[in-house]
Amino acid sequence: MLKIIDVDNIDWKKVNNMLPVIIQHSISNEVLMHGFMDKSAFKETQKKNYVTFYSRTKKRLWTKGETSGNYLKVVNMFLDCDKDVLLILVISEGNTCHLNYSNCFKSVQSNLTFFYHFEKLLESKKVNFSNASYTSRLHSMGINRISQKVGEEAIETVIAAIKKDRKELIEEASDLMYHFLVLLHHCDLDFSSIITNLKERKNYNDCLD
Repeated sequence: MLKIIDVDNIDWKKVNNMLPVIIQHSISNEVLMHGFMDKSAFKETQKKNYVTFYSRTKKRLWTKGETSGNYLKVVNMFLDCDKDVLLILVISEGNTCHLNYSNCFKSVQSNLTFFYHFEKLLESKKVNFSNASYTSRLHSMGINRISQKVGEEAIETVIAAIKKDRKELIEEASDLMYHFLVLLHHCDLDFSSIITNLKERKNYNDCLD
């Protein structure tokens, strides 16, 4: 649920009535960009649920994506402990950086960010069939063949683990993860669905003890 923040609960005095804002992808945790808001931009963002900044160069409000179409849809927002910095979690509609990168810090990509973009690539192979793509061909073979491949890769992963062959285990586990993700996407799910389920399980803490 989107958290509503009272504009008067923000400390506007520290940066000349401006609020530094960090934009982070809500699924991949990728830090996308940084900007500033004045009170009007903050209110506009909460009203429309799309990130709107104040341009200190142009001296006006600008909604991210108003020219490119690459909007940032707000999922949630949080003030820091000093109430003078805002973190906004978003779903990005296209690349965020004007140089056509997914974020404005193009050299930074966490493991989770890589995983997210890898899943998006797998999904694109499902939607846009190409006979040259193994992933596309797997989807065309149907759930039975995909499930069979998951089973085969699981067995090979277990064998590698029993053999205590670290390199082979990494290779087989990678193959297993790939086919497992294809299976999820074939069933219109993704890995975040699994994470959400794990977080919601009542015995979550018991599993870690």
